[in-house]
Amino acid sequence: MRPSKGRSLLKNRISLRLATAAGTAALTVASAAFGFSAFADTGAQTDQTASAAILPNEADTDSFFPETEEGIPAGQLEQAGSQRDQAVNQAVATADGTLEEEKEEEEEPQQSIPSGDPRGIAQAMLADYGWSSDQFGCLDSLWEKESNWNHLAQNPSSGAYGIPQALPGSKMASAGDDWQTNPATQIKWGLGYIQGRYGSPCAAWEHSQSVGWY
Repeated sequence: MRPSKGRSLLKNRISLRLATAAGTAALTVASAAFGFSAFADTGAQTDQTASAAILPNEADTDSFFPETEEGIPAGQLEQAGSQRDQAVNQAVATADGTLEEEKEEEEEPQQSIPSGDPRGIAQAMLADYGWSSDQFGCLDSLWEKESNWNHLAQNPSSGAYGIPQALPGSKMASAGDDWQTNPATQIKWGLGYIQGRYGSPCAAWEHSQSVGWY
């Protein structure tokens, strides 16, 4: 798993997006307040501006935009507040979805393939399949017989390939694209094959001893 530092940076990016969206919404309200306050402060231009506007009728002028105590039409404040709430809610929903998507990308597991002596790699992998270390003796005998633990071994007659002598060798591609050259990939596939077909390395070795193959 990646270090927690990457996750912290991801959350900071999402928080910044939320803050930006909320700030934009707040500016909408502030702009409305400023515009109507400026209009109210002009005083002398009020009559001229009102006469140029298209209103339902002159008698309804006072009630068309009822003013708040600050001199800003209440209808416009409510509309701006609604726009702010919609913007924030949309930003939260978008950020949540983006966070999940980026989180998956940030936390995508990176599989590390062991390297080193093939026998050491196989011993380290036994526990992943639920086997104790006493199974390694059987596995060692089995693959010693099959390939002498040579990841490039190829049977000239059958075409079986690699440490587990997969037939055909391309079967091991299910464990990794580097199945032809990487001992760890071959061992991973071979252990999975033994588990699925025989249950354990000792059971596979017993079968090989009785019939000559596994």
